[in-house]
Amino acid sequence: MTHFMGPHHNRLDAKGRVSIPAPFRSVLREKAPEGAAPSVVLRPSHKFDCIEGWAAVDFYRRGDALERLDMFSQAQDDLTFAYYADATEMTPDKEGRIVLPDLLATHANLTDAIEFVGMRDHFQIWEPQAAARRRSEARLAARNVTLPAVSA
Repeated sequence: MTHFMGPHHNRLDAKGRVSIPAPFRSVLREKAPEGAAPSVVLRPSHKFDCIEGWAAVDFYRRGDALERLDMFSQAQDDLTFAYYADATEMTPDKEGRIVLPDLLATHANLTDAIEFVGMRDHFQIWEPQAAARRRSEARLAARNVTLPAVSA
């Protein structure tokens, strides 16, 4: 599996730890550089009240696009700040657990129950009721979206 997909429900323990779903850990292992431990970068979404999780290699590669903006522009400063300022890289323990930083858990309104949602190249961590609302919104909006044809 090379993509994050599906919903996965879990719980935060008393220490703020949560286990990354096994299919997501497999993707992180596959994306890790050879010989390196799989790591994940967590950051607050700047669009939704959730946490984004990226394989570290993908997070840093995506951030390279910021270099195309004028380094002294307000847009570059704002996007760089939004992307990196509250991001944190971590390596799951041998049970696949990570500790969610308080800042991120607060941003996503997480208490005990959480939902991991696969988003192809990254995943999101939601409060379950908020995830259900977002799922409904996305499905409704997606009715008006078409994809370009894929050539064979």
